[in-house]
Amino acid sequence: MVGLRERKKQRTRRALIEAALRLFDEKGFEETTLAEIAAEAEVSTRTFFSYFASKEDVLFYDGESRMALAMELIASRMPGEHLADLLLRLVRASVDWTSGDPSFSVEEVPLRMRLVMTVPSLQARALHLLFDSQLRLARALEDAFPDELDHVDAAAAVGALIGATKLAVISSINRGGSLEQAQEAAMRAAQLTLRGLSSIG
Repeated sequence: MVGLRERKKQRTRRALIEAALRLFDEKGFEETTLAEIAAEAEVSTRTFFSYFASKEDVLFYDGESRMALAMELIASRMPGEHLADLLLRLVRASVDWTSGDPSFSVEEVPLRMRLVMTVPSLQARALHLLFDSQLRLARALEDAFPDELDHVDAAAAVGALIGATKLAVISSINRGGSLEQAQEAAMRAAQLTLRGLSSIG
């Protein structure tokens, strides 16, 4: 059960996220200052740094928690579970996490995506996080399939799956699709990709 202090921290964190995204949308990412975000959320700049290290971190607020869940799922591979089955379970779980995360807002998805696609510093940060997450997931797959996958197999599987699902989601949202349609696109892309991975693992 979440205590009063933890609920207060969650509310403050969420207030900072909402304030930052609102200001990024109204003023632009580069033009928005940390002090303005803190003031909008009615906290001090010092409090901001208790939750985030930078403006960029606010935009990618859910990355590390989602990565931890993904690593945990891969580590929980069931006996005899095939690589394609495990990765499909991972994609389904990712969709469920998005739907069940109280800090996740459907309305924020297009804004966050537009910012990442148009602001050079955010593009660079997103690319760095993407490569880092793929390397971590590939190492986790190697550990989960110690006698079946080498580093090339694991890298190919992760790269193919993440590339396909992310591009499908971006394409869906760019066409005006809803979050549900983007999730359906991700699942379809995953299934198409995993057919090609059926010979591995």
